[in-house]
Amino acid sequence: MDSFRSKIIPVTTILLIIVAIWYVGAVWMNAPFQRDMDSRNNVTPGTMEFIGKTLSQPKPTLPAPHQVAQNFFENTFARKITSNRSLVYHAWVTLSSTLLGFAFGTALGIAIAVGIVHVTTLDRSLMPWIIASQTIPILAIAPMVIVVLAAVGITGLIPKALISTYLSFFPVAVGMVKGLRSPELMHLDLMHTYNASRSQTFWKLRVPASVPFLFASMKVAVAASLVGAIVGELPTGAVAGIGAKLLAGAYYSQTIDIWSALVAGSVVAALLVALVGLAGRLVDRAMGGRPA
Repeated sequence: MDSFRSKIIPVTTILLIIVAIWYVGAVWMNAPFQRDMDSRNNVTPGTMEFIGKTLSQPKPTLPAPHQVAQNFFENTFARKITSNRSLVYHAWVTLSSTLLGFAFGTALGIAIAVGIVHVTTLDRSLMPWIIASQTIPILAIAPMVIVVLAAVGITGLIPKALISTYLSFFPVAVGMVKGLRSPELMHLDLMHTYNASRSQTFWKLRVPASVPFLFASMKVAVAASLVGAIVGELPTGAVAGIGAKLLAGAYYSQTIDIWSALVAGSVVAALLVALVGLAGRLVDRAMGGRPA
């Protein structure tokens, strides 16, 4: 119970502080427009009435938390999943490309890490290019990927998944390189004493040692994969997905819809990270690890 309180109380406190700052920011940013509206209508509201108006505008500059919460609830629970206004529908479209890109990125990152650890030439030649690749903005790469693949007849899910792959392979590759190199020299010498082959050393020592590093990096990778899927929806003119929802909200100045879509993306990311963490704990327990 004490451990539970030590986790819940700090998180709740920070959340309440963020909500309070959010409300203050909403009043401050929406006030100029409300003053202009009141002056045009020759209305002089009191302080509390004025604050209430700033927090209930249909198209506010910064929506209030309760406006976002209401919109999120309506578009998540009060609509059919098949409706194009349902956030569940849009989240599922984005999630499909996210999971495919995450699978591609994880496989690619592991393959690169294995090559770097076992081939010195790859370590010296490939690793710098991998790091440099992450300095290129994804917003610059996404349209090029979409156009090039569309020219060869590849559209739909694959281009968005490849953009997710581009963002997700890097943390997996770096984490796996660190994990595969984590066994101590004493353990490597022991395997050498047992006359173990490189394959046996890899599977019986390096891979088990790299599992914690792998799942830690996969948490970062799955969140990055979601970002890649959302960004990949922007230049495609997609009509479904969280990215498409954001684009439509920006086009029609529906700021509440934009923030609601952002919350939906955050919820999906939190669930994905939690699932990866749960998988990591299950694998660790299956390998004989003890809970901390």
